[in-house]
Amino acid sequence: MNVFQVEQFWRFYSHMVRPGDLTGHSDFHLFKEGIKPMWEDDANKNGGKWIIRLRKGLASRCWENLILAMLGEQFMVGEEICGAVVSVRFQEDIISIWNKTASDQATTARIRDTLRRVLNLPPNTIMEYKTHTDSIKDNSSFRNTKITL
Repeated sequence: MNVFQVEQFWRFYSHMVRPGDLTGHSDFHLFKEGIKPMWEDDANKNGGKWIIRLRKGLASRCWENLILAMLGEQFMVGEEICGAVVSVRFQEDIISIWNKTASDQATTARIRDTLRRVLNLPPNTIMEYKTHTDSIKDNSSFRNTKITL
């Protein structure tokens, strides 16, 4: 992404409500152009997502760090990143980053490690990975996930 595109994005983003200021049940989606935030989208159907559950009060900082890392291409996985979601819930907030190829374990591990670094997560933070195929079976993004430390 070039400087002009980052400036354009930031001009828009600076006027949005931050995730931590939302009440109730809300989701923000940020996906690459042409990719819908749906499990069944062609770019997502063979992929999955890393899921991090956050205690209240951390969502805004983590969301901004995540999207800046995506814009700055810090994940170093080429076109593998599809997008990200922040989900504001009553007792917790959830951040997830979606990738194209769930079966590529080296790439999913690199995404996990970069995510841990850019969000400055403590070493004992629980991270979960779920394929979109499993999400479709469960009809849920967050049930029956595989926990990774």
